[in-house]
Amino acid sequence: MRIDLERDDEGKRLDKLLCAKVPGLGRAAVKRLFAQGRVRVSTEHGGRRRAAKGDVAVAGWVVELDVELGDAGAIADPEAPLTVVLETPRMLVLDKPAGQPTAPLEPGEKGALANALVARYPEVRSCGFSPREPGLCHRLDTDTSGLVLAARDLEAFNTLSTALKEGRLDKRYRLIVKSENLPEEGTIDIPLAPHPKDRRRVLPCLHPRDVQRYSPRPASTSYQKISEKDGFALVEARAPKALRHQIRAHFAAIDHPLVGDVLYGGDASVGITRQALHASRITWGGDAVVPAFDLVSPLPADLARLVGAE
Repeated sequence: MRIDLERDDEGKRLDKLLCAKVPGLGRAAVKRLFAQGRVRVSTEHGGRRRAAKGDVAVAGWVVELDVELGDAGAIADPEAPLTVVLETPRMLVLDKPAGQPTAPLEPGEKGALANALVARYPEVRSCGFSPREPGLCHRLDTDTSGLVLAARDLEAFNTLSTALKEGRLDKRYRLIVKSENLPEEGTIDIPLAPHPKDRRRVLPCLHPRDVQRYSPRPASTSYQKISEKDGFALVEARAPKALRHQIRAHFAAIDHPLVGDVLYGGDASVGITRQALHASRITWGGDAVVPAFDLVSPLPADLARLVGAE
């Protein structure tokens, strides 16, 4: 894709300019394109180079994007599962089952929550972090079940996604770990970084050397034990600014990996086929854009069975 920069574009940051000029291309997608070297600029003097997201636009430049927008968006799939817990004119709360991806990873992929969402609420395409995440204010891992927020217009999306980023939405999770030596409550403050050797995982940076080497992001998870049964503990956790795999990595770091979470060392011999993690509650105090709500999703049957919570 080619974009000719004009006089009105002069002085604007290139990454923000692309978000404004390319419909459906969100901030996260633009960031990935820069990181992957898929944005190049040709200057008025004939030079051509890889662009950086902090570059400032110059009139006369040509920006080349290595992206096929026709394949970039989530395809409407009315057959994909969609459970709506709350519907208002501006937003939705959905209950995602374990095993369903939140968003498609590949062009043309179907079955994800995003595919189901655009089939029933096509207006969500007006917002989101990328065309493959229409309306979605956050994501859950494929094998994590529970509540997901989606917006139906840009103003609601900005309100909810900003509140999530700033930790102003109360998100709670239910999880199951081995109960032995687990304190009744606690807080896990361990920064997290992308794992240097395994892209599937994140790295809890426990040692100062790792903090210096990998520049991790701060992460805090507080928890309280709810009940115990047959050596398992049902735990409620809160992670206001939850990073990727935060809860999974944090409990593994304190030697209590989630039951079924083989990626982080969890016990896979207990009869469940996924990590025992469920996004169980989400609460918003409300503002002028999105009214208050407080919603709960019950523990799914596969997890409830382990702790006698059927």
